[in-house]
Amino acid sequence: MSYQLAITPQEIERLPLVSFEGRIHVITQPGFELERALSYLRKQKILGFDTESKPVFTPGQHGNGVALLQLSGPDEAFLFRVRQLGMPKKLCSILSNPEILKVGAACHDDVRGLQHLRLFEERGFVDLQKCVWEYGIRDKSVKKMSAIILGVRISKTQQLSNWEADKLSDAQKKYAATDAWICREMYLRLLGSEKHPLSPEEILPPEQRPKSDNSQ
Repeated sequence: MSYQLAITPQEIERLPLVSFEGRIHVITQPGFELERALSYLRKQKILGFDTESKPVFTPGQHGNGVALLQLSGPDEAFLFRVRQLGMPKKLCSILSNPEILKVGAACHDDVRGLQHLRLFEERGFVDLQKCVWEYGIRDKSVKKMSAIILGVRISKTQQLSNWEADKLSDAQKKYAATDAWICREMYLRLLGSEKHPLSPEEILPPEQRPKSDNSQ
């Protein structure tokens, strides 16, 4: 199959709304729940990956960095509240394991944020924004890629909520888990798709493409 180059907000609104329907675990401290999470994650070959930070609305004000790390398998998602938990070595070892693929969007920035908490070597990361062009897709936001690749709509209403709140709401948990899980689902769909790379002209936004000369 081939994918459409780009998608409009109006087209997205007509698609069915989906969210992660598996079990969601919030990890805030070392102990049994952390060890169970690590045991599950080590068994996976492909994980969905994302992070969240508390938004900053005041110009010039700096945020506190990453507040949440999300890693999702097919049926369970783990939300690590790294402001409380930190970045345990065992958790970093998953992010350094080249045999466990971590699939996200704009991974580089997310990883840099986590490395401020503890240095680790990033290995096994797949950035969807850097590979969808091979499948003929120009749009690179998670919402648009989800619509094009999977034909579904995901909610972004919690994106600018307070990720450093004392307790995450159910809506925040669902949003965070979905953002990681959907990246995994998109990657799996792409693996079963034929590649139709964008041409150099198609990669550029329409306003930046050279105008053809029809004067001759």
